[in-house]
Amino acid sequence: MENSKLIKLLEVPKSKVDVVLDTDTFNEIDDQYAVAYMLRSDDKLNTKAIYAAPFFNSHSTSPEDGMEKSYDEILKIVSLCGRDDLKPNIFKGSRQYLPDEKTPVVSPAAEDLAKRAMEYTSDAPLYVIAIGAITNVASALLINPEIANKIVIVWLGGHGYHFPDPANEFNMRQDIAAARVVFGCGAPVVQLPCAGVVSAFTVSKPELEYWLKDKNPLADYLARNTIREVEDSPNYTKERVWTRVIWDVTAVAWLLNDNNRFMIDSIEHTVIPQYDMQYSYAQKGHFYKYVRYIKRDALMGDLFAKLLK
Repeated sequence: MENSKLIKLLEVPKSKVDVVLDTDTFNEIDDQYAVAYMLRSDDKLNTKAIYAAPFFNSHSTSPEDGMEKSYDEILKIVSLCGRDDLKPNIFKGSRQYLPDEKTPVVSPAAEDLAKRAMEYTSDAPLYVIAIGAITNVASALLINPEIANKIVIVWLGGHGYHFPDPANEFNMRQDIAAARVVFGCGAPVVQLPCAGVVSAFTVSKPELEYWLKDKNPLADYLARNTIREVEDSPNYTKERVWTRVIWDVTAVAWLLNDNNRFMIDSIEHTVIPQYDMQYSYAQKGHFYKYVRYIKRDALMGDLFAKLLK
């Protein structure tokens, strides 16, 4: 893809666009906000499908178990948003991570994306919001490399440039091979780095109780789920002051970032994650969009307003 075309596609869309979301929704408490924020932003975002991504941590017994639990959680949030009409377009994803950089993990999610994206063009692309390990998206690209010219990928993954071992971030390190496929495929990519950038997007218990608790079934579920996650943690005490990062909202918000109202970004040389958890940098004009700063209060205000609709 020519640089001028690539850079054009890395602009925030001015009109309503079609999106799919790839999410490890049961991983922690932030994906649920992102799903709801996307569905409540239907003046700008037309949700076509949601994919369950694998994850493996204390909330799952394996990547497959994480994906299955995420699938069930997606169904729950969609119902709370009053969007049961979307359930036929919610797909189970990968049951394992990529075995290497050339072999896809075939799943209903990867197959749907590989097929669905073919309906789009470089002038009117499908926007792929990814907020977990990026196995499903990489698999779709390996199944059908042609879709790299028909999609824009917005991924929350990796840490900021200035952090040591910047690839050693949960979403990225789970499947470095998949991250390398995505960053190396030539598709337009927007990166929202976690530590050092999105880590500023935090919410506190008093805010959750004031704005969301008991306001409606969706808002109440999100507030109580967040508070419970923190207060059930082994290190919690009543004397502890805390805020919680709700990372994944920011990936959805990039598509709503007209006039830089929620964040500041810049065009940079594409990073290539390495297996030693470092970044190398693509040269010869291979560019991507890197988010540098989150305007926390502006975005939190928009999120709360939409959750209360």
